[in-house]
Amino acid sequence: MAVTGEVYNTGLLKRIFQYVKPYRAVFVWSVILTILLAAISPVRPFLIKYTLDNYILTGKYSGLVNMTILMIFMLLLQTLIQYNHTLLTNTLGQSVIRDLRINVFNHITKLRLKFFDKTPIGQLITRTVSDLETIADIFSEGLISMIGDTLQVIVIIVVMLYTDWKLSLVVLLPVPLLILATRKFQKAIKVAFQEIRNEVSNLNTFLQEHITGVSIVQYFARERQEYKKFYAINKRYRDANIRSNWYYSIFFPVVELISAMSLGLLIWFGANSILSNPVGVTPGTITQFIIYLGMVYTPIRQLADKFNTLQMGMVGAERVFKVLDTDERTPDSGILKPVKLKGDIEFKNVWFAYNEENYVLKDLTFEVRAGETVALVGATGAGKSSTINILNRFYEVKKGEITIDGIDIHDFQLDYLRSHIATVLQDVFLFSDTILNNITLNNADIKIEEVVDAAKKVGAHDFIERLPGGYQYNVMERGATLSAGQAQLISFIRALVHNPAILVLDEATSSVDTETELLIQKAIDNLMEGRTSIVIAHRLSTIQKANRIIVLDKGEIKEEGTHQQLLRLNGYYKKLYDLQFSSEGIAKST
Repeated sequence: MAVTGEVYNTGLLKRIFQYVKPYRAVFVWSVILTILLAAISPVRPFLIKYTLDNYILTGKYSGLVNMTILMIFMLLLQTLIQYNHTLLTNTLGQSVIRDLRINVFNHITKLRLKFFDKTPIGQLITRTVSDLETIADIFSEGLISMIGDTLQVIVIIVVMLYTDWKLSLVVLLPVPLLILATRKFQKAIKVAFQEIRNEVSNLNTFLQEHITGVSIVQYFARERQEYKKFYAINKRYRDANIRSNWYYSIFFPVVELISAMSLGLLIWFGANSILSNPVGVTPGTITQFIIYLGMVYTPIRQLADKFNTLQMGMVGAERVFKVLDTDERTPDSGILKPVKLKGDIEFKNVWFAYNEENYVLKDLTFEVRAGETVALVGATGAGKSSTINILNRFYEVKKGEITIDGIDIHDFQLDYLRSHIATVLQDVFLFSDTILNNITLNNADIKIEEVVDAAKKVGAHDFIERLPGGYQYNVMERGATLSAGQAQLISFIRALVHNPAILVLDEATSSVDTETELLIQKAIDNLMEGRTSIVIAHRLSTIQKANRIIVLDKGEIKEEGTHQQLLRLNGYYKKLYDLQFSSEGIAKST
């Protein structure tokens, strides 16, 4: 929804100014300096008029030095006020967007995963970075500056009318034309700016996706095709900017033409007045009015640009607040934080769908007793990962109930629930940070000794110590400087140091080599003891020691039992087992 209507703008401005409250003193001083600048703006032209009429034209040079000193003093005073005004308004704007950006980031990190399923990451980056920068312009180049320019124009016109109302009315005759041109320009440039912001968002989204997925582009030799897509998006962005520049190229010459008309009327009327009545309009008055005209036309011309800066800030604010108003947070009404969780898990007639009707889990009922290891197997799309997602409350069940230690998971505080369930995923994500920080996630309660102990249990300590800097080694973005196996081991240590009551392994060994898998499997055998563990695996060889194996197919439980029991059933599990091991046999023979 575009920003339309003054009432809506006022409501949005009120919301923005909620973030100004901590900086009231800075805002008040900015307003005071704005008023001072407007108040002293007519003084120097008046001093020039007075000096010209009373000293230069009359040959009284004795007071000329004093007047020159006074004018220099006023210039320095105005410069000092302008300096502080610019500094304060920019400080205010940057302080506001700093607080806003923190709020936006904090809000985004708490949104449920369903929101990210349908929202491009590049769009969120645009909201958090460039859209927020336009809000800063509301204070530095928009609202306060517009108030200052408007006050200056009013003060100058009042002084002009007081000095010579007839001359003022004549020279201001073209001003209505300027106001009309400004209004037309403001409407046109507003649309152009909105188009630019949309294209910036599209550009950021495309760049984020394609730079992140550059390996896929190169693997499939799609550089030329993606170049063509980017060329088209970049061309639309360029064209939007050219359209905005076209409006400027028309508006500024029109303003200069109208300004020249006022100047011409001033010279014509002033010269006639001097010739007809030498004691009426003076050369000093004409000089004063020439300076005043510049001080009237320049702010009016800039008002259009600043109004659009304000509008762009409002558009940016609307988009940012739309993210903040997104009600996609997981409800956190639970209050329970038991001292300890045993880890009994029970799914009771659970139905779940990512979309309203397409259920991926259907009437799911099973139990995992404390300290037990249960494996979930099935073909792709059977619902294995969905089971883990709803256990962590990343998504909400449609029907049924999930309990831990007999308590509905909704009754636990959300942070408490998730902090007691450690998950190791197939797709490991590592931040551009040290190995230590990637393991602890900057949790100061986790000591380096605990990290080293966990690394030794996993069998990763030796390879970490061989890296430059050891645990202080920077893995770069997404762990680019580590192998897939090493990254997986890091994520496994990350899960262990948080000492969870429930351990979830979601395809945790599917992307590592055999040697690394043996390391992880050895650690798993020791570390699952005493913990409730849920293992999702394609490699059936890794789950044969599980206390129980649950076979899922299209969201339903088809079979349940130990490895040997399921083989004897000669059903779904047996087919998966035979298919996998026959494939592995063919692979080994080739």
